[in-house]
Formats: sequence, C-alpha cells, structure tokens
Amino acid sequence: MRHAHYTEVKAEDPGQGSKDITIRWLITKKDGAERFAMRMFEMSTGGYTPYHQHDWEHEVFIVEGEGALKTEKGERKFKGGDFIFVPAGEWHQFLQKGKGPTKFLCLIPYKD
Repeated sequence: MRHAHYTEVKAEDPGQGSKDITIRWLITKKDGAERFAMRMFEMSTGGYTPYHQHDWEHEVFIVEGEGALKTEKGERKFKGGDFIFVPAGEWHQFLQKGKGPTKFLCLIPYKD
C-alpha cells in the first residue's frame, strides 16, 4: 500500500503540444498498480493538453477549476466535481478556461 499527498510527487512537463500544464504520476507500476495509472494534471490560466487520440480510454475527475474538453464534435465546458469519460480513439484536448488553476485526475490503463 502507498499513502502520500499529491504534492510529494514531482510535477513534470507532459511534453510536446501542451502549454502551462504539469503532470504528477501518482500511482504507477512502481507502486504495484498492474492495470491502471493515476495522474494529476494542473493547468494554469490558458493552459492546455495536446489535441490527440490513442487506443485506450481515459477516466477523468475534475478536482477544481473550469475548462473545456475539445473533441471533433466541438467543446464541452466542465467544472470542479464533473467527471469525463473519453473513449478509445476519440480526439480530445483539455483547455483551461477559468480563473485560477484547474486540476484533474486522469486514470488510464497500461498499454501491454
């Protein structure tokens, strides 16, 4: 078992195509989690993830803040307390659209 505060995990740059956002890998295979990883994203005002798609699903919980999820069908607003399911293969991008930071948890399966 592992118990820690999320701020004890290093905030990293998620990479190309993102702006003003960090990722913390909270639970991973190093912790014994064999099927899923839990990540915390933190976006500053105007931040965003890359517009991308992949062959696995996402389960997302918006911890705080406001933003929009961009898909091929347009944008849908979200706020703290909302949850989002992004199916495999769907193009998506998280955009920060409010005042202050936006934080969300994102759970993904490991690719075997």
